[in-house]
Amino acid sequence: MRKNSRAGAFWLLDIGGAAIFAWGLATAVAALIAGASPLAGVLAMLVGGMVRGFCGFTAQSLAIRDAQRGVAPLRARLHRRLLGEALPRAIPVGESAAIAIDHVDRIEAHAARFLPVRTAAALGPLLVAGCVALASSVAAAILIGTLIPFVLGMILAGTMARRAADAQLRALEQLSDLFVERLRSLAMIRHFGAGERITRQIGAATSGVATRTLAVLRIAFLSSAVLEFFAALSVALVAVYCGFSLLGILPFRVPEVLTFREALFALAMAPEFYLPMRRLAAAYHEKQLGEAARAVVDPLDQPLPPPRIPEPFDGLEAQDLAITWPGARIGPISFRLARRGMIALTGPTGSGKTSVLAVCAGQVAPSDGTVTALRPEDIAWAAQRPLVVPGTLRDNLALARPDAGDDAIRAVCSRVGLDPLLAARGGLDLSLDHRAAGLSGGELRRLGLARALLSGRPLLLCDEPTADLDAASAERIGALLAELATTHAIIVATHDMALAARAQAEVRL
Repeated sequence: MRKNSRAGAFWLLDIGGAAIFAWGLATAVAALIAGASPLAGVLAMLVGGMVRGFCGFTAQSLAIRDAQRGVAPLRARLHRRLLGEALPRAIPVGESAAIAIDHVDRIEAHAARFLPVRTAAALGPLLVAGCVALASSVAAAILIGTLIPFVLGMILAGTMARRAADAQLRALEQLSDLFVERLRSLAMIRHFGAGERITRQIGAATSGVATRTLAVLRIAFLSSAVLEFFAALSVALVAVYCGFSLLGILPFRVPEVLTFREALFALAMAPEFYLPMRRLAAAYHEKQLGEAARAVVDPLDQPLPPPRIPEPFDGLEAQDLAITWPGARIGPISFRLARRGMIALTGPTGSGKTSVLAVCAGQVAPSDGTVTALRPEDIAWAAQRPLVVPGTLRDNLALARPDAGDDAIRAVCSRVGLDPLLAARGGLDLSLDHRAAGLSGGELRRLGLARALLSGRPLLLCDEPTADLDAASAERIGALLAELATTHAIIVATHDMALAARAQAEVRL
């Protein structure tokens, strides 16, 4: 707030520059009419213009710099939270990207554009009215009188704008998530010839965003119209009053006698009365989007209760575990896994098996219930689609244990059935891109499982390890997991009933 006030102070000083310019203009014109030298007025106009230029440049520079410095820690905390720390709810990839990039940018724009002019908009009109009152108390009263209905109109427009901005932000999140998920499934969409249907789906989501954006713009145009109407009305009323007063044809008595210089000064300052609110209106869209983004980001930025970290790993226990997000709820479920053994999570697609694994890994905070907190170094995750970085197969496997030698890497590859791949494709020097082009779905899952084994960690979380495998390969992986369960704790999410039958317990979602 202190930094925002620093930029706002320069916007208030800008009003002082406007007053100097208006006084110089009135003095110069009055001197010309009287046949005197207008030099003093011209110099005052030059000084006022330079003051205004300096204040405007400094205010904007400070606002941008302070906003970037203020939001940088939030951006860093949010990126850490979204990339690997526990989350209060499950967040799809597209929504996560929108939060990390778009929402933080909107918060920064709110801090850079709206907050500095907010104080100036509250105090600026009063300062302008005070300056005008030095020349004409009636003109100042006219300006203040137009402010009251203007404020009522802006409150109404602001309430409508908040609801429209919230709807627009939600629509953008949904569109981003839809686009990312469909892009990841592009090969499958093309295989099943579903391109036309997906195009219609994305088109409908895009139209929804456009409709909500137009709603925001309509309200913005309405608020701008209200502002411009009262700004024009205030200048017109001051001009009529000053003109009639100088001509001596006012239809009512006033407690003042205006000179030409005073009248011109009041008229020159009248447009400045609504200028701070024009700046505020120009940044009002950033206010609505910034506050809507804050409502999404702040819950993610709250520190979670410090977990109780057991030392060493002594199994995993979930008690009345439940995960809730809009439109869906998983659980409650309870289970206990000792230092050795295997539990199978089963259920239809979309029932929440992967989400339960994410809670066990500490990546998502449960909505209800408790789960034993574990050290990250105790957990190995074999995902449905494991992370692949550009490099060799050796590089990708060694992510689990950078100091592992080739013999250790080949040993785990042999255990998960990657020997044919090594023999046919150049061994551990096989080049991979970020999409793992050239690897089948089954080979990619084996890579993830091999990396989990290489890590040597006591808890293995396996997400559909036998999917995309033929019956013989699935049987081999199932036997391997059953063997590993004698030395490791394993939680496996699966549709494979043969694999589930090998587990000591089954948790159905």
